[in-house]
Amino acid sequence: MKALLRALPRTVLLLGLISLFNDTAGELVYPLLPLYLATVLMAGPRALGLIEGVAEAVSSLVKLGAGVLADRMRRMRVWVIGGYSVAGLARPLLALTAAWPGVLLLRFADRLGKGLRSAPRDALISASVAPDRRGLAFGFHRAMDNLGAVIGPLAAAGLLALGMPIRHIFWVAIIPAALVVALALAVPEPAQAPQLKAMRFDWRLRDQHPALRRYLVVLGLFTLGNSSNMFLLLRAHQLGVSDVQIPLLWALMSGVAALLSTHLSSLSDRLGRARVIGVGWAVYAGFYLLFGLLPARPVLLWPMFGFYGLFLAATEGAEKALVGDLAHAGQGGTAFGWYNLVVGLLLLPASVLFGWLWQHLSPLAAFGFSAGCALTAVLLLLFWVRPAQSAPG
Repeated sequence: MKALLRALPRTVLLLGLISLFNDTAGELVYPLLPLYLATVLMAGPRALGLIEGVAEAVSSLVKLGAGVLADRMRRMRVWVIGGYSVAGLARPLLALTAAWPGVLLLRFADRLGKGLRSAPRDALISASVAPDRRGLAFGFHRAMDNLGAVIGPLAAAGLLALGMPIRHIFWVAIIPAALVVALALAVPEPAQAPQLKAMRFDWRLRDQHPALRRYLVVLGLFTLGNSSNMFLLLRAHQLGVSDVQIPLLWALMSGVAALLSTHLSSLSDRLGRARVIGVGWAVYAGFYLLFGLLPARPVLLWPMFGFYGLFLAATEGAEKALVGDLAHAGQGGTAFGWYNLVVGLLLLPASVLFGWLWQHLSPLAAFGFSAGCALTAVLLLLFWVRPAQSAPG
């Protein structure tokens, strides 16, 4: 594995480090926002819901537009630099807000930055490696991202324990943000084949490979059962986990994903994307079914959250590598834009449906529905999408 990592191109290594520092900054700030709104700005849950709903919806829509424009411009690097710079500037400025609309504006800017960079960055990673190394490259990138998701919350908890005010912690986020921008400026533009004809964007995806269209449908079905991870924390709290231990459970999950993402995603280079993704989705189905059946014994939740980290490690990188495999030449940004749009937009109905099933039926009904969506998606991926047989040559 060390030899494989050393063989990764400079672009992938730089983007991995960028993701590490960026997620450290993001997770330093994000877990403190509910507390900041409630105790400093005196805003309630409705304000938090509006802020997060608007922010995530904007991010999902911008991802597709940025991917399409990056393909047309034949430039990926400028979107990566701009996206990370906007988000890096927005987070520390939260310290200057005096009311929740200011938080809304800055969260909008943060998610706008994410939307601008995500599809071009993924296309850049895909274009920087050979097809038989895409799983490794995306797995490494996700590992760095998850490592940042461990460091950020732990750093926030440590600074709070030292008595640092939340506003001051927001200012600390400017340090990793500056490192992100400096590294982004060092990312080279990938060599691309000349564009022979202008591409026309098609909302019906007729310009995309049929296997990619089928994959996006199946991914949409899986995502419909993949609601907000906040429900996992709510269930953990319901089963008796204390408030102090909730962030530690999250750090455990991210830590497992960080340790295993590179290895498990690289398996998709040898075993096939569909097999690895299918196993990961099956693990997800088992996790959700068990989560709905668990008794109120908090000790059982620690291995369960570690198990969930295994699902993330197996799927996050391999899912993106499959998009790269199925994308037409010169349309990587558009393909990843569609991928991010499907995943982002379906999170809202998935969470609403999950919450309705939980409240009006039972937690088991909600978790069982998610497990059913995942298992159905596995079967469709293997027997309908069949990416190994239908990938572009």
